[in-house]
Amino acid sequence: MGTLKRTAPIFAVSDLGRSLAFYKRMGFAVREYAGGGYGFATRDGVELHLGVVPDSRDRNSAYVFVDDAASVADEWRAAGVAVHDPQGTEWGQFEGAVEDPDGNVIRFGSPMHNADG
Repeated sequence: MGTLKRTAPIFAVSDLGRSLAFYKRMGFAVREYAGGGYGFATRDGVELHLGVVPDSRDRNSAYVFVDDAASVADEWRAAGVAVHDPQGTEWGQFEGAVEDPDGNVIRFGSPMHNADG
């Protein structure tokens, strides 16, 4: 049986330049595919793919496990990104969320023992 190595969610975006700038503000290294219409955002081993789909109503989401959700939320908020503040969950995670300009959602969380709340 083969081994799964990693995953990279693909988010539909309407304006690649706008999306790359948004993810760069969040601390991701970004680059556009040389053939156009596609881009990449990477940070700390997390990789997102961004594909241009004009007039798409598709919304996608990804969950990112982080060491400290409160710190990540503070960092992104300081960069001018609207952040849904992390909250404690009944399943023991401290989780927040960010929505990109196309409505794609990144939920992020850390174990509650690392949470300030």
